[in-house]
Amino acid sequence: MGMFSESVDVVCSAAGQPEALTWAGKSYTVCAEPVRWYERRQWWAEDSRAPLGSGPGVVDHEIWRVQVLPAQAPSRPGAGEPAGAEPLTLDLTRHIRSGRWRLLRIHDALRTRTA
Repeated sequence: MGMFSESVDVVCSAAGQPEALTWAGKSYTVCAEPVRWYERRQWWAEDSRAPLGSGPGVVDHEIWRVQVLPAQAPSRPGAGEPAGAEPLTLDLTRHIRSGRWRLLRIHDALRTRTA
């Protein structure tokens, strides 16, 4: 599992769940029900302090675990996914005040594949 922070563009449903994303110039579609939870920020290790009364999102991060597949190329309708395409599991976070999304973890990226 790799852990880092990189900007991603996320398209959400009307209910606010991730449905698709663009990362590193590639488009992906969410292929399974996303899961949401909250994690505590390491506020004690950060240089900046939150303004008094700043409210929700200051202590906890909203995290979404999504499984994605590469989006179908629009120039190839009906082409589908390549044989053997497996979902990639990603953890995303949304900054509550700005609405920006970041990629935090890639769970399947380092799995070795056998022939």
